[in-house]
Amino acid sequence: MTTLPALNDPLVLAGLGGAALVVVLLLLVLRAAGRSARALDPLVAQLTALGGRVQALSDGQHQLAGGLHHVSEAQAASQARVLQLMEARLAEVNRAMTESLHGTATRTARSLGDLQQRLVAIDKAQANIEKLSGDVLGLQDILSNKQTRGAFGEIQLHDIVLKALPADSYTMQATLSNGRRADCLIHMPNPPGPIVIDSKFPLEAYEALRRAKSQSALIEAQRMMRIAVRAHIRAISERYIVQGETADSALMFLPSEAVYAELHANFPELVREGFAAKVWIVSPTTCMATLHTMRAVLKDARMREQAGAIRQELAALYADIDRLGQRVGNLDRHFSQAAKDIEEIRISADKAGKRAHRLDNFDFEELAPGADVTRPPGLLP
Repeated sequence: MTTLPALNDPLVLAGLGGAALVVVLLLLVLRAAGRSARALDPLVAQLTALGGRVQALSDGQHQLAGGLHHVSEAQAASQARVLQLMEARLAEVNRAMTESLHGTATRTARSLGDLQQRLVAIDKAQANIEKLSGDVLGLQDILSNKQTRGAFGEIQLHDIVLKALPADSYTMQATLSNGRRADCLIHMPNPPGPIVIDSKFPLEAYEALRRAKSQSALIEAQRMMRIAVRAHIRAISERYIVQGETADSALMFLPSEAVYAELHANFPELVREGFAAKVWIVSPTTCMATLHTMRAVLKDARMREQAGAIRQELAALYADIDRLGQRVGNLDRHFSQAAKDIEEIRISADKAGKRAHRLDNFDFEELAPGADVTRPPGLLP
C-alpha cells in the first residue's frame, strides 16, 4: 500500500507552488490569447475567404480538368472521324486516279494504234508518191523526145480505138496508096469512106506558152503554137486525104486535153483553119465520142448490107413458127384423144370396182339348201 506525501512536505509545497505558477501563466496566456484572437478576427475572416476561394479554385480546376478531358475525348473522336473521312476520300481519289489512268492508258494505246495505222497509210502514200514521181519523170523523158512522144500519142490513140470500135473496123499503121502510113484508118462505108486519124502533139509550143513570163515571151510562144498546129493541119490534109481512097476529111488526135483546151480557148483561128482544111481536131474525150458515133454508123451500114440475109432468116423463122404451130395442134389433138381414152378407162374401172364390191358382199351362207337362186350374170355353176 502506497503512502501519500504530507502537505507540509517541502517538495509538495514546491510542486504546488509550481502548479500554481503554471495555472497563473496559463491564465495570463489565455487572456493574452483572447486579446490576440480579437485582433486576428479580420485576418481569420480573410483567411476563411481565401480558403473559400482556394476551394472554389480547386472545384473550378476539377471542373476544368473534366472539361478538358471531355474536350480531349471529343477532339480524339473528331480526329478519328476526320481520319476516316480522309481515308475514304483518299481511297475515292485513288480509285478515280486509277480509273483515269487506265482510261488514259487505253486511249493512249488506241491513239498509238490509230497513229500506227496512219503512219502505215502515210508510208503507202509516200511510196505511191515516189512511184508517181518516177512515172512523171519517165513521162517527161518520153515527152522530151519527138519519136517517143509520137509513140505515146499512137499508143493512147490505139487504146481509145480498141475500146470504142470492133477489131475488124479499123487498121493501125495503115499504108495508103501514096505510101503514107496513117496511125489509124477507120473502115467507114461509102459515104464518107475510110477516115484517117493521125496523132500530133505540139508539146514544145505548149510548154513555151506555160513558161512565158513576159509579154514578148508570150507572143513568141503563141507564134510557135500557130506554126506547129498549122504545119500539122497541112501535113494531115496533104498526106491522109486521098481522092477516091479515103473520106474527104481526117482527124487530128491531140493526146492532151490541156493542149486541146488551149487551142479552143486562145487559138480559135487555128480551129477554123482545121475546119476549112477538113481536118477535125479531137482530144481523147472528143475522140471517144466521135468513135462511138462511127460505131453506130458502122452498125447501121452492116445491117443494111445484111438486109437480104436478114429477110431470108426471117422467112425461115416464119416457116419454123408455122411448123411449130402445126405440131402444137397435133400434140393438142393427141392430148385430147389421150384425155378421152383416160376418161373411158376410168369409167370402166369404176364399173369393175362396183361389180367386185357386190361380189365381195354376196353372202352364200344365208341361202337355204335347194333354194332356187338366180345366178348373177357371168358366174359359173
